[in-house]
Amino acid sequence: MGDYLIYTDPTKCVACHSCEVACKAKNHVPAGATLGKIVVMGPGMINGSPAMSSLFVPCFHCEDAWCMNACPVDAIRKSDENGLVYIIRDLCVGCKACILACPWHIPQWDPDAGKAMKCDMCMDRIEEGEEPACVAACPTNALQFGEPTRLSHQSREDYAFKLLKRNPRK
Repeated sequence: MGDYLIYTDPTKCVACHSCEVACKAKNHVPAGATLGKIVVMGPGMINGSPAMSSLFVPCFHCEDAWCMNACPVDAIRKSDENGLVYIIRDLCVGCKACILACPWHIPQWDPDAGKAMKCDMCMDRIEEGEEPACVAACPTNALQFGEPTRLSHQSREDYAFKLLKRNPRK
């Protein structure tokens, strides 16, 4: 995994698709393709009540990326600085090997360019100290961007505080 990840808090996500729209606009993603996608699960019954849950699924920037390993022309690279996996579009020959190799089908086909494209977590924005477009556009702050250890630490603290509120010491 790269140095960064995008985490979804499913309790805050309302499946408004603002993240998808921001990504499409920023990256000029053609119709029918999505670099990051909202997945809606449900409705289903949880504790006797109907409920739905949503999760944003961007590229995971795998440590040993299948898409990168499948590319026959070395058009998919991993940044030494931040571990993000990206495509050099000028090198892509349009063979679609990366699309077939990714178990999550993250690389997408751009029919206008005849090349593959994938989420690079808005590397240009990160280099400017900004969050990826999808995270910045989320109106409920359901998406968080950062280093895995920092987000893990924050998630554990949030969980502990919820437990403490429910079961205060007497």
